[in-house]
Amino acid sequence: IPVGSRGTAMSGAFVAGISGIEAAEWNVAGIAGMSGTGEAMFTHSSWIADIDITYAAIASNFGGKNMFGLSLKSLDFGDIDVTTADLPDGTGETYSPNFITLGFLYSRQMTDRILFGADIKIINESIMRESATGFALDAGVQYKTSPNGIKIGASIRNLGLNMIFNGADLEEFHQPEDTEPGTNTEPRRISLSAFELPTTLELGVAYGPLDLGAAKAVFCASFLNNNFSFDEYRFGAEINVMDMFYTRAGLALAFDPEPFGEDFIEGTEDDTGDDQWESGSEEFIWGPTFGFGLNLSRLTGLGLSVDYAYRTAEYFDGVSWLTLKVTF
Repeated sequence: IPVGSRGTAMSGAFVAGISGIEAAEWNVAGIAGMSGTGEAMFTHSSWIADIDITYAAIASNFGGKNMFGLSLKSLDFGDIDVTTADLPDGTGETYSPNFITLGFLYSRQMTDRILFGADIKIINESIMRESATGFALDAGVQYKTSPNGIKIGASIRNLGLNMIFNGADLEEFHQPEDTEPGTNTEPRRISLSAFELPTTLELGVAYGPLDLGAAKAVFCASFLNNNFSFDEYRFGAEINVMDMFYTRAGLALAFDPEPFGEDFIEGTEDDTGDDQWESGSEEFIWGPTFGFGLNLSRLTGLGLSVDYAYRTAEYFDGVSWLTLKVTF
């Protein structure tokens, strides 16, 4: 799930050009490109299906060209009714799943053109009395051909071992079948399968800022390989007026190969011409993205900025992101 308004408003295509603390989510290498000695951000979204997402991150220069920081992401699913086979309408009890990710950030400007970064993450997911804990690695690199020219970036996210839930509710006691009443119960344990992390690999290119007089423009594009869903082709743009007001837009297209067509049978005429692009559809619900930002530094004298992003969706209400960033 993406976080942060600037990258989201450009459909996540800014893997090559994103800089500052928001790069912790998109390409951790970009943290080394922040303008000040340190930055902090806080962002929140009411995601689809009434899921609340809160994210905070901070990074600072601790000498030389090394940047260190921390990030914290929390998903709140709200209260969910407990149901059983005997009480499908609910028992009157509720439970609240919680997913938390803690990240340890590192980024360095290797040369005047190359930035590198890594993020070691601790992931914890809990549902009732069951929980799963795992570790994952994000890593990225950015290459600048010139300060205002083409930038190239690559990022791999959520690279780690499988996770598995464990907890007290998986232990059950049953009376053996065909035994007399009062027979001692036998312990049984419900076995769960391990699950993979949603690893992604993204390659991108950005151009800019392009001088338009009173305004500047940045254009970006990227290819995202998902191990659990369709590959995405992302496009985005940002226009900056007087380094104060920013407008952004983007679009992500998912490529659905459908190798066997709608009949799911290989070798039939239905196989022909099944490749198609998806956006804002049943297969890929996300549509165009929009957003704006306001740099309050010139007005307040403080390194403060506010950004907003909106992502359209099929079948659900659109998703909004609000981000507050401080430079120090």
